[in-house]
Amino acid sequence: MLPRVFTVLLLSMMVFFVRAETINESYAFAILGEPKYDASFSHYDYVNPAAPKGGSIRLAALGTYDNFNRWASRGNPAARSGQIYDALFSPSSDELGSYYPLIAESARYASDLSWVEVTINPHARFHDGSPITAADVEFTFNKLMTEGVPQFRLIYKGTNVKAIARHTVRFEFSKPDKDQVLGMLGLPILPMSFWKDHRLDQPLMKPPLGSGPYKISAYRFGQYVTYSRVKDYWAANLPVNRGLNNFDTIRYDYYLDDKVALQAFAAGAYDFRMEGSPKNWATQYQGGNFSKKYIVKEDEENKAAQDTRWLAFNVQRPIFQDRRVRQALTLAFDFEWMNKALFYGAYQRTNSYFQNTDYAARGYPDSAELAWLAPLKGKIPDEVFSEIYQPPRSDGSGNDRANLLKATALLKEAGWEVQNQQLVNSKTGKPFTFELLLPSGGNNQFVLPFQHNLQRLGIKMEVREVDNSQFLSRLRSRDYDMLPKVYQAQSYPGANLMIFWGSQYLDSSYNAPGIQDPAIDSLIEQIIAHQGQAEPLLSLGRALDRVLTWNQLMIPMWYSNHDRYAYWDKFSMPVNRPAYSMELDSWWYDVNKADRLPADQR
Repeated sequence: MLPRVFTVLLLSMMVFFVRAETINESYAFAILGEPKYDASFSHYDYVNPAAPKGGSIRLAALGTYDNFNRWASRGNPAARSGQIYDALFSPSSDELGSYYPLIAESARYASDLSWVEVTINPHARFHDGSPITAADVEFTFNKLMTEGVPQFRLIYKGTNVKAIARHTVRFEFSKPDKDQVLGMLGLPILPMSFWKDHRLDQPLMKPPLGSGPYKISAYRFGQYVTYSRVKDYWAANLPVNRGLNNFDTIRYDYYLDDKVALQAFAAGAYDFRMEGSPKNWATQYQGGNFSKKYIVKEDEENKAAQDTRWLAFNVQRPIFQDRRVRQALTLAFDFEWMNKALFYGAYQRTNSYFQNTDYAARGYPDSAELAWLAPLKGKIPDEVFSEIYQPPRSDGSGNDRANLLKATALLKEAGWEVQNQQLVNSKTGKPFTFELLLPSGGNNQFVLPFQHNLQRLGIKMEVREVDNSQFLSRLRSRDYDMLPKVYQAQSYPGANLMIFWGSQYLDSSYNAPGIQDPAIDSLIEQIIAHQGQAEPLLSLGRALDRVLTWNQLMIPMWYSNHDRYAYWDKFSMPVNRPAYSMELDSWWYDVNKADRLPADQR
């Protein structure tokens, strides 16, 4: 007979392992809370399930392209080429981080998300009619681990993906992480039959075999690419696709200059344009086809997380390693004057890496935030604890002496002094000179006034404009001093923050400043450890926001919480617009509206 203490211990262990091995099954997943749509949903709320199929839409892209592989380590992939493949699960555009079945039918998983088994829809097909199987999923993961970008290998190091049946694939994760799980479930699935003979890190000169609602039907490198709707697309009537993908063809025409692209739109060369220049919006969208009401203009407030514009310092360059230098150059960026004189007051000043969300740090840190920040005291800027971050404001006159005097004082503290109207290092005598790298064809009105203010400080900023392919190449190799950066909207603090800010991802082109900071790393580690937990993520997101902004890693430029766009009046769209996307794929060609346009514009 077993001793009573041993028996109790054994029973306790059995209960523990039963709990640890609790298995759940679900049709959908959400990063926070529960998915909006239940298992019986037939379509998203933001689509018209009866939308007619047919017609075409022409769009524009700036720059050029030279291949069809979005994962290639060099070259510039074609517009929309990342949407050639379907994923196991598909995101919803009116929720944060929710995924519903596409190639997959359902999934079963451990309660701690240490493993997930996905059942694949037996009807899933690639465009050549061949089935999508668990072997393709396993192949995709291994292909990305051996030939994909370094960031992927670092994130999923220790993860194992195995086809355990023809239509069942098992994911085993090195550590439970809900964000990593969702990232894997949203991964596009590659056809093994095609990619086993091609390298994923090299450009692809011919369209690959795909699986999505559209496939490439015509192209000319650097000029245009056309996508045609797959008429026998196996997933057309799934809930995640019903009411979407309504155009027969989607064509992208390439323009080297945005001014030329705008003129082409007004003349009817393409159908839809999202306008990023307030000056263009105020002055160019009038007369001609606008006056005739052939073109519709829309200006809508967007309450979702917003992309933000910054000027990124390469802090790996010695000239930008002192935070006081970065603060000084930020003082020389006169947003108030630019917004008034150049942008018709259309922009708001960027002041957060979680812009337009609850995760943006607004007031003083509360007790929950301080609990995360206190152990980092002495390793992060002191202002994090006692001040509210706001970019410096000018008087809007274009000649704000007060800010330039503050900048001069900071530069002097950092070891720079003016000699013969030139700022030089007090120890080496070397002048303060750096290069601003710009992609050609963009809206660069801010450059000259910024350059002028820097000259008043004795700083020489040289401007180098290169084509998109060169810009992308130099970004990847960190061959720059400063460049403009669009920071992608962060709706919530997720594991992808590692790629943007983590020390181990220094080689990531997302980490434009090139920051390596143990304090930032530790906050991101806590964010990853608390994925799916609403309250800790709120305080952690705000704490990280404070640390990033006060480190002055990038000069905040602007963002807009308005979507300004125009389109030729031959389309209709659903009544409800999703919260987190324009969702152009929910629009459809309206033959009745098109009949009112000139024959050559229908």
